[in-house]
Amino acid sequence: MSPEFTVAVIVAIVTAATPILIAALGELVVEKSGVLNLGVEGMMLIGAVTAFVVSVTTGIPALGAMAAMAAAAASSLIFGYLTLTLTANQVATGLALTIFGTGVSALAGASFVGITTPGFTSIFPAALASDPLWRVLFGYSPIVYASLLLTFGVWWFLKHSRAGLILRAVGENDASAHSIGYPVLKVRYLAVLFGGAMAGLGGSFYSLVLTPMWAERLTAGRGWIAIALVVFASWRPGRLLAGAYLFGAVITLELQAKAAGWSFLAPEFLTALPYLATILVLALISGRTRTRSAAPACLGKPFRATA
Repeated sequence: MSPEFTVAVIVAIVTAATPILIAALGELVVEKSGVLNLGVEGMMLIGAVTAFVVSVTTGIPALGAMAAMAAAAASSLIFGYLTLTLTANQVATGLALTIFGTGVSALAGASFVGITTPGFTSIFPAALASDPLWRVLFGYSPIVYASLLLTFGVWWFLKHSRAGLILRAVGENDASAHSIGYPVLKVRYLAVLFGGAMAGLGGSFYSLVLTPMWAERLTAGRGWIAIALVVFASWRPGRLLAGAYLFGAVITLELQAKAAGWSFLAPEFLTALPYLATILVLALISGRTRTRSAAPACLGKPFRATA
């Protein structure tokens, strides 16, 4: 195996893992606050179509990414209002948000099918970004580097900041947090907004970096993998990063198999492998007491303030 091929494989894995990592980081913060949002896939699609439309219209991909974060965060407010203010069922509302996002993205992007958009330019010199070997460090979109910074930022926020401590307290025991004066609903609203923004940024990666064009269901169910990844990582950002790259390797296995000439593996099996791996991982860890104990105690439970 040549060094160039190894670099190409690493670059493909990092690129495939990045949108899942970003969306999963947002969902991790949401779940740490005690809220379960299953609408990640829908918010990613809203972010993907918004980023593409804005990027095509303005010619500025960075503006498209920011618009994607704003649009997905706005859609998360719908979920937040229904589940936090009206105490609707979080599972059903999250599924409804995914259906809503799928339909809205298909409608908004109908007139943009087949159009391409300008991609991000490298933040490093072209000689490094395009070098066969150095591109393993310098050949990525700015969003990839942002995802690493976000991983560190979420870890530090949850582990070392007072706001992170309050968020974890709300997720573990909302009644006790409320009794000592913490604004439970405000904390959860902010977490839901952050989760929506991260899902939108992850969705924008598909339409601006991976495939700089628009097609219906562009995210191909990766939002569900992001949700499963949070459980797989036991709600820890460091494990989330490792798990995202592991799933990225599984996702790119089809391309790697074709490049290596592994004709004995059916392409359909390789395409389905990320989802099969997700089911297998969840089945293996669902019975582990350690995994169940790592989940926030109030996850998915509605909060009703009492005097």
